Amino acid sequence: MAAEIAIDIIKTFPGRASISAALTYQLQQATALVLFGPSGSGKTTVLRSIAGLEWPERGTIRFTSRTWLDTRAGIRISPQERQIGYMPQEYALFPTHTVVGNIGYGLGALSTNDRKKRIDEMVDLFQLGGLEEATPRELSGGQQQRVALARAVAPRPQLLLLDEPLSALDVPTRLQLRGELRSLLKHLAMPSIMVTHDWAETLTLGDVVAVMGDGQVLQVGPPQEVFSRPKNAAVAQIVGVETVVQGHVIEQAYGLATVRVNGTTLKGLGSEETGSPVFVCIRAEDVVLEQAGSGMTSARNHLGGKVSEIIPHGVMVHVKIDCGFPLVAMITRGAQQELQLEYGSPVVAVIKAGAVHLVPRSV
Repeated sequence: MAAEIAIDIIKTFPGRASISAALTYQLQQATALVLFGPSGSGKTTVLRSIAGLEWPERGTIRFTSRTWLDTRAGIRISPQERQIGYMPQEYALFPTHTVVGNIGYGLGALSTNDRKKRIDEMVDLFQLGGLEEATPRELSGGQQQRVALARAVAPRPQLLLLDEPLSALDVPTRLQLRGELRSLLKHLAMPSIMVTHDWAETLTLGDVVAVMGDGQVLQVGPPQEVFSRPKNAAVAQIVGVETVVQGHVIEQAYGLATVRVNGTTLKGLGSEETGSPVFVCIRAEDVVLEQAGSGMTSARNHLGGKVSEIIPHGVMVHVKIDCGFPLVAMITRGAQQELQLEYGSPVVAVIKAGAVHLVPRSV
């Protein structure tokens, strides 16, 4: 059953642009909605307002049939009454509490037996066995994240809120835990809203993305659709990835994955297993264009195609190419003239394997 989240708020800060965000969306049972945008765009303020940790000067927040905030009607429901699970960016684990103590912190209303049973369920689900008596300083970053998430979901909240859930981790751990977090969110089968400024995390974790800029929600939709078809220049600048298409890994060898996209094959760096569904992400500046029939370079990918659109951007030009899938290249006006590119021109797109970013996706 879908649970609707409806937000229409205004929040002001001294010396900063105000947040004026409006968003209404039907969250299915396991839907993850990502608030995506650069620092200062207002995404954390919106998340904290949903949690009841920020109080907008004007507006409304509703979830399912309950009104959590209505400034005109004088309704201000406390965080405790909202039945949400909240995981802050730095996890905020209690340093003197053990893993068990942290997980059980919000379970005081349960009987001793029920509390122990729920803690044991969380320890098992989040693979924390053997660490029950450890304190946060004795845990790795990934283990701390699991404890913080277990504490957030232990009381069985109606809605889970995650503020930059992977940002406190080092890069290798962050990459490892993306897929793990996605699996956990699906297993928990509760709607979630999270904040991130990382486009790869958005594609991996999100079912829906709300792009934010200058305190406003600019576009909402499936991540691939929003990233590949931004509704305006502001969204395009924020998402920053011009080509996002779906593919499947058909071969894997020595850290180099061969991916098929609509019958076209290309190679990228990645360790995904053969058969894995992925998003293929390519930035326009990483695509080099050559005339058809010119000499081959050492780059792994040489994709033949035809120009389908030419869009001027100041001194630069975005060239859209149909090479079995839509690919965007960014070149100078001089390069366009030298290559004599126009609508329908045959062209070869050259892309190094390291510029082909593969992001795991669910089927």
